[in-house]
Amino acid sequence: MIAGLPLGFAEPLVLIGLLTLPVLWWLLRLVPPRPRRIDFPPTRLLLEIAPKEETPARTPWWLTLMRLALAALVIIAAAGPLWHPPLATTKSRGPLAILLDDTWAAAATWDARLRTADDIIARAEDDRRPVALIPLSAGPRDVSLAPASSARVRLQQIKPAPYTIDRGEALPALSRFLSEANDAELIWLSDGVDLGRGADFMKNLAQTIGQHSITVVAGGIADTRALTAADNVAGALSVKVLRGTAGTDEVGAVRALDLKGLPLGEAAFAFKAADRETEARLDLPVEIRNDIARIEISGERSAGAVQLLDKRWRRRTVGVVSGATADVSQPLLSSSYYIERALAPFADVRLTQGESPADAVAHFLDQHLPVLVLADVGNVAGDSHDRLAHWIEDGGVLIRFAGPRLAASDDDLVPVKLRRGGRILGGSLSWDKPQPLAAFSRESAFNGMPVPNDVTVTRQVLAEPDATLTDNTWATLADGTPLVTAARRGKGLIVLFHVTGDTRWSDLPLSGAFVEMLKRVVALAGTTASADAGTTKAKSAREVVAPSRVLDGFGSFVAPPPTARPVPSDFSGSATADHPPGFYGPPECVLAVYTLAAGERLAPLDFSPLVNASHEIYRVSEPQDLRGPIFLAALALLLLDTLVVLLLGGGIQRLIPRFSHAATAAAIVAAALVLTLAHARAQGTPGQNVPQSALETKLAYVVTGDADVDTISKAGLSGLTLFLAQRTALEPGEPIGLDIVHDELAFYPLIYWPIAPGAARPSEAALKRIDTYMKDGGTVLFDTRDAVVAPPGPGGDTRSPGMLELRKILSSLDIPELEPVPRDHVLTKTFYLLRDFPGRFNSGQLWVEALPANSDEDTSGRPARGGDGVSSIIITSNDLAGAWATRSDGQPMLPMVVGEPRQRELAFRAGVNIVMYTLTGNYKADQVHVPALLERLGQ
Repeated sequence: MIAGLPLGFAEPLVLIGLLTLPVLWWLLRLVPPRPRRIDFPPTRLLLEIAPKEETPARTPWWLTLMRLALAALVIIAAAGPLWHPPLATTKSRGPLAILLDDTWAAAATWDARLRTADDIIARAEDDRRPVALIPLSAGPRDVSLAPASSARVRLQQIKPAPYTIDRGEALPALSRFLSEANDAELIWLSDGVDLGRGADFMKNLAQTIGQHSITVVAGGIADTRALTAADNVAGALSVKVLRGTAGTDEVGAVRALDLKGLPLGEAAFAFKAADRETEARLDLPVEIRNDIARIEISGERSAGAVQLLDKRWRRRTVGVVSGATADVSQPLLSSSYYIERALAPFADVRLTQGESPADAVAHFLDQHLPVLVLADVGNVAGDSHDRLAHWIEDGGVLIRFAGPRLAASDDDLVPVKLRRGGRILGGSLSWDKPQPLAAFSRESAFNGMPVPNDVTVTRQVLAEPDATLTDNTWATLADGTPLVTAARRGKGLIVLFHVTGDTRWSDLPLSGAFVEMLKRVVALAGTTASADAGTTKAKSAREVVAPSRVLDGFGSFVAPPPTARPVPSDFSGSATADHPPGFYGPPECVLAVYTLAAGERLAPLDFSPLVNASHEIYRVSEPQDLRGPIFLAALALLLLDTLVVLLLGGGIQRLIPRFSHAATAAAIVAAALVLTLAHARAQGTPGQNVPQSALETKLAYVVTGDADVDTISKAGLSGLTLFLAQRTALEPGEPIGLDIVHDELAFYPLIYWPIAPGAARPSEAALKRIDTYMKDGGTVLFDTRDAVVAPPGPGGDTRSPGMLELRKILSSLDIPELEPVPRDHVLTKTFYLLRDFPGRFNSGQLWVEALPANSDEDTSGRPARGGDGVSSIIITSNDLAGAWATRSDGQPMLPMVVGEPRQRELAFRAGVNIVMYTLTGNYKADQVHVPALLERLGQ
């Protein structure tokens, strides 16, 4: 890289030739053009001679400058200039260690990072250097060297972690590795994001590597963005949008989805150049906001760009009913005012509109509110009382505040039995002093709250002592009397504050603890388990919930990994390796574990402690060789220089008489040059209409329309492709599903066709295309996948349901005579030495085209005979794809039927032999291979 430009040189030492340009300038300016020689007559005629052209004393400056540019272009072209050059490594032959940031912060640009790492490993493979891959999420796991080919396979298996890691945990393993490999070269593919303790890691990394060279790769690709601190405020749901580095204006959008993945809304956000944090607001009705379960940044594929929400983020609607007249006469001193101000930060509050308490309760119940607050309401009369009791039984939360009316009533919608009248503390007729708040019960929703020291109570409603009072008490005063009691009724909850909602009986409404207490009580709405907190001691502390759906590093929902562990039901931390982000618990009461905590922020990593480090950026495009354009520019300058010299020397006039003779030849030469350049460019760039399958070897399977069968087929061929890359020199591309009616078949040497009983029979046009494909040299592997259900007895494997279905398909094809694979068939020795060809089952036969009795017979009329002696059709019933199919974590998808302990390995080997057989033909039948085969067979 030069001055921040994506420009490099294959041979940078050639650029030293640019130092000769000043000398060339001096020579061109010093030596004038050659003088003209004139033979003149006698001396008397000298005065009459006038030269036709003046010879300049020096070459014009602009001509000299043009020649210097020509020389510079030739030197630069000889240095091999490259636009977007590959990542530079040293010429050392020592081992190469690649540190890889593999967290969610790298997921959005994961493909670019893998491409850069793959280029580095490819050059190490050319130099025969061993490679050590060190994912920083692996922690203290030991580092080992491996061949570059194995490292490339392992690189494709690494996936970004969905949680934040501590990079420092990998330093002890790196230190042990460097102590054994003193000449190792280090390359760190960094995400450039500091998620905490970045400065400590950089300092410790500099001490660990010592004098080893290290190249830090960061930048050049899209910046990391993330979401955190969602807040369901009044009128909108807001979320913080973060990015790793500032410097440019940036805009984007966030989407809101429900639990089913359906979109509910979208909001835009914008970063100013100096900002690393901004906010997006989803202005939606509260009912829709409460259905939001997932917020994500549009176009960003990472777990950090996803914010999961559970019931804790729902904004409840609370109805407040007051029985006091002060709400009208003195509204700023009323209980409704204090309660509304305390609830406003986390709930939508609805107040009564001049109605009686009974009518207000009925009105709110018609609106299906989850929480009701009754402030100094004595009795709820009439039908509203029964409806309110039924509402509580169904899961509603009723919060009551005491007052003169409640103290004089005998209402049964209270958690404990109350004494009539009230208790006055600190009055002129009382010996008791005002009592402070003393403690919160461990079994209450207030557990963990600090006890405020600024709350005193001057009057309260007392509870009648009984056996259940202690269990139902959530907060007590210093003298042991209850301040807050609660009791469960059915699925709902009744909570009573034994003081008023204003400051007449206590200064609790003036305390910050009042807001937190109401917040915790309102949060219990709709959570049956939490409502039972008063009767189940320490339940929230002991209860754990298992993961149901978790996020992978790319922000997609996947099944929980085996390492995921349950979390406490009140878990509020960020994700870890044991607790990946996602939803935990049953669907009706999920708990969200998120990637970033509300207080976490992104910051750029400071690489300055790595004093001896070199810095590179990620490559997002292939290198482009600039020698051709530069040489063309130099040629243009050379032609221009020639024309200038001819013009200054009078050569143009001398060439004019000859122009007519040479015009045709010059035009032909110019046309040939243009056509040659166009042809070279066309050959250098593949045509846009050429499919990728024509440029890369791929395995293919027939899409049957059965989703389960097609999924197994794709996973099976993917597993076989990976096995081929690990065990052989063949590196096929990703397998592809074929529609045999429309897709081109000639690009694929082998097509796997699983027979699905009950599937529609292919059309005649499709069967004709298959027939043509086999006659042109292709091979079709038919797999009926039903060896285990074949009828017993001789020939039973040919009468299974799948075989009968296959007979119907093959009845329209020109199929040669078939036979079970002989013991001496070339298919048994193409790559591995095999006796049979098992899949998930091992009781079926493998059928191929029968070998001719006489190899010298005329084979021109043999139907569907492929070239190189390869059978155009192979039939099995052992379910090969089922044995090859693997999940994304490398584990088998389907179990094996009881057989040999190494049956799955043998199934993969059978697949390798079949692929090699279709690609290489019968070359293993040549006599040159006989001695080696006999030695392997022990004969």
